[in-house]
Amino acid sequence: MRSGTSIGANIAESECAISEKDFLLKIYTSLKECSETLYWLDLLYETEYLDKKEYFSLKNDCDEIKRMLSSTTKTMNDRLTDNK
Repeated sequence: MRSGTSIGANIAESECAISEKDFLLKIYTSLKECSETLYWLDLLYETEYLDKKEYFSLKNDCDEIKRMLSSTTKTMNDRLTDNK
């Protein structure tokens, strides 16, 4: 629960970043929390805490968020590299 809600909390915090580097750090943190959430989802499914339908619904949502965060970090990294 904590890692899943931390994704959104860090994205919200990134909206008030004091620099592009600070923004990127918050998005990276969200990406790491997303990876952790996927781990917990796998564990919950393997221990039968989540049924197949719940698991795949949550996993698909988390995978999509992870792709968006990955794309954002790549774009920001490229942007910061180009500005040097």
